Amino acid sequence: MLDSLKLPLVLIGRILLALIFITSGVSKLGNIAGTAGYIASAGLPAASLLAVIVGLLEVVAGVALIVGFHARWAALALGLFTLLASVIFHKFWAVPEAQQMVQQLMFMKNLAIAGGMLLVAALGAGPLSVDARRASA
Repeated sequence: MLDSLKLPLVLIGRILLALIFITSGVSKLGNIAGTAGYIASAGLPAASLLAVIVGLLEVVAGVALIVGFHARWAALALGLFTLLASVIFHKFWAVPEAQQMVQQLMFMKNLAIAGGMLLVAALGAGPLSVDARRASA
């Protein structure tokens, strides 16, 4: 039974994974100053430039993931970005006890998303993708 659902499930999975990045990227690009302030609060340099780069990465790679265009590279970039962001911004081990549960939840959610991205990077976008059409052409 699940074999007959494989094609739509892979597509839906890519869409669901990408949505968090696209919405987050659009939000970042719509509020560069706020995003830069958050980035600067972590002690990172060139916060405004990083805000633009991260916003563009999330939107462009998210769209690429949805349509399956260079999906392996897009997923790898988003997966590595998510792991890095988790360590920088969700240090549950270094915050007051009252904040630990939420930060640990955010950290673990990001690990799960990164895991999904690494699966796409390893296995590809599947048959319902631009990558599959390009390979068969």
